[in-house]
Amino acid sequence: MATVELRFSAQPEHVRTARLVAAAVARRAGVEEAVLDEVRLAVGEACSRAVGLHRSNGLTAPVRVVLTEEEKVFSIEVGDEVPGPAGSPGDSVSGIDAVLDPDIEGEDEMGLAVISGLVDDVEVTSGESGGTIRMSWPVSGAADLP
Repeated sequence: MATVELRFSAQPEHVRTARLVAAAVARRAGVEEAVLDEVRLAVGEACSRAVGLHRSNGLTAPVRVVLTEEEKVFSIEVGDEVPGPAGSPGDSVSGIDAVLDPDIEGEDEMGLAVISGLVDDVEVTSGESGGTIRMSWPVSGAADLP
């Protein structure tokens, strides 16, 4: 299992870099070319959401992006350090349930709706140490690059 981890300060200008890295790693992992735009857009939405949460909560911690290549699946986790609602450590919602969650409001809801429309396999978790959006795509086969 190959893993790439990216951490960047919560500045909007770094979201583009995260999108480019995600697309390059996804291509190398064997994600179909036709799906790469979806990967880029979903990572952009997830990273923009994390940057917004950090900035609105005054956090200086970096946004985390972990890209993992497994045998048949490529996954991306975008994590923030904003604690979830009190009494909900480890809460998790998947797919469209993530955008129907009554605890998620405004821009967060819109960003999650976009992600849910782009990615079939998405899971949103939140807890005391922050939240994570995990997205995954099937891998078509072995990558052609060395």
